[in-house]
Amino acid sequence: MLGNIIENLRNDIIKTTQELIRIPSVYKKSDNKNIPFGENINSALEYMLNLGNQLGFRTKNVDGYCGYIEFGEGKEIVGIIGHLDVVPEGEDWNYPPFSGKIEDGKIYGRGAIDDKGPVVSSLYAMKAVMDNYKINKRVRLILGLNEENDWECIKYYKKHEEIPTVGFSPDADFPCIYAEKSILSSYITENLKNKKLSIKIKEINCNNNALNVVPKFCSLILEINENEIEIQKLIQSLKKIIEEKKYEIDIYKLSNTELKLTSYGLQAHAAHPDMGINAISRLLTILSSIYKNYNCNLELLNFFGNYINTEYDGKSLGMSCNDETGSLTLNVANLSIENNILRLGMNLRIPVNTPISTIEEKFKTLCSNYNNLNYETYSSENSLYVPKDDKLVTTLCKIFNEETNSNESPIAIGGGTYARAFNNCISFGPNFPGHEDMCHKTDEYIEIKNLILACKIYAKAIIELGK
Repeated sequence: MLGNIIENLRNDIIKTTQELIRIPSVYKKSDNKNIPFGENINSALEYMLNLGNQLGFRTKNVDGYCGYIEFGEGKEIVGIIGHLDVVPEGEDWNYPPFSGKIEDGKIYGRGAIDDKGPVVSSLYAMKAVMDNYKINKRVRLILGLNEENDWECIKYYKKHEEIPTVGFSPDADFPCIYAEKSILSSYITENLKNKKLSIKIKEINCNNNALNVVPKFCSLILEINENEIEIQKLIQSLKKIIEEKKYEIDIYKLSNTELKLTSYGLQAHAAHPDMGINAISRLLTILSSIYKNYNCNLELLNFFGNYINTEYDGKSLGMSCNDETGSLTLNVANLSIENNILRLGMNLRIPVNTPISTIEEKFKTLCSNYNNLNYETYSSENSLYVPKDDKLVTTLCKIFNEETNSNESPIAIGGGTYARAFNNCISFGPNFPGHEDMCHKTDEYIEIKNLILACKIYAKAIIELGK
């Protein structure tokens, strides 16, 4: 019966997902206190709240920081915590990133899998249950708006609204997630103001890549105080290195003293840096060769070469961080220069048994070996760990396996979801075992059959958790 009810909602689920994707809800700093994350993100919130009203739910806009859609009665709340903001679209899409185009049974667009499609799937699961079943708790879909940045939305929610008694976040993988690594975003900076260098970095552009995304593009312009012959020799030597390493880096001679280097990679989620190709790391490797060739000492490049390099597993830091949730990973995510400050942004995923402070202190100690390097933490999120035999874990895992005729076990991930912000909450879908995770990637999509199947799974979870 429940499956048939949701099948009857299929067209509405698809249409709503498309319409929500068409709102380019990328974070933009706002001075308007009523829309703290920008007009587009606010438009996505208003769209969902208006739809919630039309479908017969109670709704609330929580001062522009977040919102919720709710039904049911009772003191206890089953929370479903998703987000409407998305990472920037990136480049070289085959499908317009904010079109919601359908092709080959897939809905394409930024946010399709992260997290607009799953939010829509959850909403219609609530609709199916509200109209056809009796449960003993309230069910509340919490709509976060700042998940891809610093979670100010959920921090605000927790200060001003009721906390769910139990719940899940539809923002990761099935069958369910029992552990999420800690997350540390940080910067290392070098002041170049008083440095006399024969090679100067004039400009850097990596499209303001988000810290939780493996960068697919980075370019920089160098000013080199050498004669024409020496610069030509340098270009030839760099081309040889690039060819040997099989990097995709273009070199352009802009003038007699200026070179432009453009590096290309493959976008991926920072939780899975091994699935991408880091354009910044590769460019820094080539840049190190240039500075060594001219005997120039750039401390940040030395640090990169000694402790980061092009690896992503964190071993170069001289730390053995590894447990059941995996190893320490590191994503070089951002590079910039402004007011003579060279700044390297990183995103690390830390095994649950390693304190964040241990990693921070390691960076500070390593930076203290240099004269001009400074380390700063931008943001951090503590890990989530719920035992595999916990009732919430076993319940959600059982629901998934029954609905899909599977025998999957709970998993640990490097990604971070809103589940870690609440007690008695874990992440649950929408990515299915064996399917490519398109989160943060070019040509992000969700398969329509999985969107509908997730809705059926979420509806069963609501009924079970609502007992």
